[in-house]
Amino acid sequence: MNYKKTIPPSELIINEDGSAFHIHLRPDQLRDNILLVGDPGRVSMVAEMFDSIDYDVQSREFHTVAGKYKGKDVMCISHGIGSDNIEIVVTELDALANVDFKTREVKPEHRTLNMVRVGTSGSLQPDLHIGDYVIAEKATGTDGILNYYAMRDEVCDLDFQRELMRHTGWLPTWAAPYTVDADPQLVDRIGRDDMVRGFTISAVGFYAPQGRQVRLALADPELNAKIESFRFNGRPVTNFEMESGCLQGMAKMLGHRAMTVCCIIAERTATKANTDYKPRVRQLLQTVLDRF
Repeated sequence: MNYKKTIPPSELIINEDGSAFHIHLRPDQLRDNILLVGDPGRVSMVAEMFDSIDYDVQSREFHTVAGKYKGKDVMCISHGIGSDNIEIVVTELDALANVDFKTREVKPEHRTLNMVRVGTSGSLQPDLHIGDYVIAEKATGTDGILNYYAMRDEVCDLDFQRELMRHTGWLPTWAAPYTVDADPQLVDRIGRDDMVRGFTISAVGFYAPQGRQVRLALADPELNAKIESFRFNGRPVTNFEMESGCLQGMAKMLGHRAMTVCCIIAERTATKANTDYKPRVRQLLQTVLDRF
């Protein structure tokens, strides 16, 4: 891993209270097991499941609660929408773990974090239905964030990327996609027969990047159909969401374990959606906490 030994204030901004700039957490508040959710309000839902609360911190879209769940130390943090937010959250969580905030030096011993994102998603295959749970065993980011990092190719499935671009006729004006596997230890710990192991596309936006057309025409109206028909080692792309590729890529480059599991709330091929999904998501959150 190529990093500076001492990190200057302009590169890692630390607040006056000793907390990381965006998420407003101090190193002593970090926990090894981290549940990530998009919606800040969903953190409160998770906090209701805790036996006790150690702290509750909110800054912008980043809401964090830490406490005990069945004797386990766990924290839950919201990351908002999109991979750009995920890059911020994972970078600052890693800094809390592996940078001395007083000296700004990288610590000699690496601390590994376990990060599980629980989100919502739209299915791309007719056998995946509303309410199903899908693990992003492979996640393909279309946002381009990992392309700015030197270790990008070392953590990516280059064959998958190449075949996806060829099959879809990926436009040169789009960011090159990157594909990263979820941590197998976490997948084995969290995944059971009640979860599908799939290939996930992490789109850079909610509308056109996921093939939705409201008032603007799409650059490639057939992109979704091409993705749906794509197969890698005989397996299809299962679903769309917006963060798992960057999460798994950043975590892998930084030496952490990460995965995403989503509740299907829309069937894109059947053009169906469910807005009353909170009870099913709550059940998924509790399931993940039980298996952490």
